[in-house]
Amino acid sequence: MEYGEVLAVGAEAEVYETEFIGRRAVCKVRPPKAYRHPDLDSRLRASRTRNEVRVTKDARGSGVRTPVIYDVDLGGCRITMEYVRGRKVRDVLDDAPGMAHRVCRMIGRTVAGLHGAGICHGDLTTSNMILTPDDEMCLIDFSLGATRVDIEEMGVDMHLLERAFASSHSEIADAYGSVVDSYMGSMEDAHAVMDRVDDIKSRGRYT
Repeated sequence: MEYGEVLAVGAEAEVYETEFIGRRAVCKVRPPKAYRHPDLDSRLRASRTRNEVRVTKDARGSGVRTPVIYDVDLGGCRITMEYVRGRKVRDVLDDAPGMAHRVCRMIGRTVAGLHGAGICHGDLTTSNMILTPDDEMCLIDFSLGATRVDIEEMGVDMHLLERAFASSHSEIADAYGSVVDSYMGSMEDAHAVMDRVDDIKSRGRYT
């Protein structure tokens, strides 16, 4: 497979623009890590690739917008998926603060749909959300995601999102209230999750 523009480079993976059967696509690759034993490294990368594919598909199956998975190469630890047109929500909020409350309500509904299906994202920040031209909220990068999760893991998701707003969107931090309002109005167990968020914050203060 030929790679095009580098879209992102992280500690664990690299993301490239590519093409799949004539379609504009994205390829996420987990390269080998020389500091790990080769056998362990191969197993870890394959396991994490498999998990990301499974969680992404489960989330999409539950009605949450995610990239369509086109192809998986476990041997090469590569995932080829839909290129999602749009802008990262991080950039939308930075460039158009007047849209913040509407966008934040969309975030709340989207996360409620994810959690309502028993799925957590694991790295819930506005950098892992894309607002499409069709005005859909698409979640990307389920590397740390999990299924069949409990209230604790959902609480960690929401706590991470709150911290992301405080650090990356401090000028519109009040808009996070719209995330919470929409989340609580869209999910049956939302009160229990938000109570757990308060508990998680308390633990952080006293440890």
